Amino acid sequence: MTGVAVVTGAGSGVGRAVARNLLEAGYRVALAGRKADALAETASGDDVLAVPTDIRVEESVVALFDAVRDRWGRVDVLFNNAGTNVRATPVEDFSVGQWSKVVDTNLTGTFLCAREAFRIMRDQDPQGGRIINNGSVSAYAPRPNAIAYNATKHAITGITKSLSLEGRRYRIACGQIDIGNAATPLTERMGQGVLQADFTVAPEPTMDVAGVADAVRYMAGLPLEANVQFMTVMATAMPLVGRG
Repeated sequence: MTGVAVVTGAGSGVGRAVARNLLEAGYRVALAGRKADALAETASGDDVLAVPTDIRVEESVVALFDAVRDRWGRVDVLFNNAGTNVRATPVEDFSVGQWSKVVDTNLTGTFLCAREAFRIMRDQDPQGGRIINNGSVSAYAPRPNAIAYNATKHAITGITKSLSLEGRRYRIACGQIDIGNAATPLTERMGQGVLQADFTVAPEPTMDVAGVADAVRYMAGLPLEANVQFMTVMATAMPLVGRG
């Protein structure tokens, strides 16, 4: 076996594609997400552990990683993927409720999962592992009317760097994949038009999510002496370069 991987947000989109790709590569994969039926649609079998999880809740995250350790004894890879957003809203109209919904999932949820994986990776034998955070190109090139999403994705970069620094002494590597316009149900609207940096609306191209899954598989498969610190995988013709 290649190792044990935990994938959050595994019930759809990028998480589902990555989980299936890692299974094909020989990993035993724990699928985390809020909907048990969606996790069941992603994959099943002896090498799969589906754990309904709300990453916003500390007890739920602890239970996830306890279940993985009880089943397979270790965690070698965490793909910290789960995230959310709210409808496009100007900053002056953004509510605290909207803000909290995004921050609790994208930031606090990422921290909680990383902390639990880090603890297991530090204490297991052989020691070490790899954490891969889903950052998004919004980690450095924000879209308008998305202050909470932009802020949390910028903050993911800080989490990635902190984990990289503190993980060195425990053979824990941490990298970040910043994804631009992968074709999933959440990006279907891009073909009809999305808000641009100049506040016009224009359609944007997307790319096959399989390209993202292949990239995560590459990052996960490196020896712990090597690390992809940051990788951007994006639709070639999307208007990212020069945004703003």
